[in-house]
Amino acid sequence: MAHTALFSKHQSLNAKIVPFAGFDMPVSYTGIVDEHNAVRNAVGMFDVSHMGEFIVEGEHALALLQEITTNDVTQLFAGRVQYSCFPNGNKGIVDDLLVYQMDENKYLLVVNAGNIAKDWAWVNKHNEKYNCTLTDLSDGMSLLAVQGPKAIATLSKLTTEDLTQIPYYHFKINTLAGVDNVIISCTGYTGSGGFELYMPNDVAEQVWDAVMEAGEEFGIKPTGLGCRDTLRLEMGYCLYGNDIDDTTSPIAAGLGWITKFNKEFVNKVEFEAEKQHGSARKLVGLKFDSKIIPRQGFDVVNDAGETVGTITSGTMSPSLNYPIAMAYVNAETAKSGAQLQVKIREKLANCEVVKFPFYKV
Repeated sequence: MAHTALFSKHQSLNAKIVPFAGFDMPVSYTGIVDEHNAVRNAVGMFDVSHMGEFIVEGEHALALLQEITTNDVTQLFAGRVQYSCFPNGNKGIVDDLLVYQMDENKYLLVVNAGNIAKDWAWVNKHNEKYNCTLTDLSDGMSLLAVQGPKAIATLSKLTTEDLTQIPYYHFKINTLAGVDNVIISCTGYTGSGGFELYMPNDVAEQVWDAVMEAGEEFGIKPTGLGCRDTLRLEMGYCLYGNDIDDTTSPIAAGLGWITKFNKEFVNKVEFEAEKQHGSARKLVGLKFDSKIIPRQGFDVVNDAGETVGTITSGTMSPSLNYPIAMAYVNAETAKSGAQLQVKIREKLANCEVVKFPFYKV
């Protein structure tokens, strides 16, 4: 297993370490629910340095990214971020990612840890006709996610940047915690607001310690991958490998909003037809009226006992105090308010189709 630059810090905090995407990563420190509530109500900090970062630069960088991502990269400008995905040429998704425009002909791509090698090969393959300069920064860059309603108050102690003036999905580059050129990005995958901070590995501990000290008065907690999952699931955010993968289209996954047909891109024809005619299955939210927790792979059935779908992610929601899940179900079943059941260990748990997000911030 690989380690992030903060691995010894996690050990010193007695984190529960688990293998994830080729890394030994902290799943929790004081408990998933405790950490989840800290992010919803105050502030928490995640080490997500296992994520991958690529630089794409050159005269044809925009043209390359327009072809290999679903979103419209022309809508970016220096300082803006975009959520997107790589279509795989077979009506599925290589990965979901963030695209940062650093300069006119320079972009930063942030990809999932488990897909770094796959994504790097995909970008390089399509770059053959564009001849952009590609750089893989993944091994040398650390990423901290400082999330929650007290994130601005915490980080404002450490930088002269007015964080209140950075809109959602925008970023600035400034000094933070004595470290120059930190990318301060108003992004995150929790639904509770906050920032993601990019920096070289050799200053990651310095920034971590400074943020923990600055957030002490607000009750900041180190937070692990366990509550990262419960937080994103309450918001209905997709997790690659669970809710989206090489076999799922962005249209079926509810990601039509990042799939723009005013440009040419891989799989445009197929995705446009799917949007016009409808997907055979759709990703929906399920709310349960029992305490039995649904898990990935469990069957979803209708009142006739017919299997109509499969759970992709499920948990007991710490904020709502009832089980929730994401599932692909047949299109005719994917109607808000539909009553279904899920097979859980030979039992049937009643559930209702609901709209995302489960949790309203």
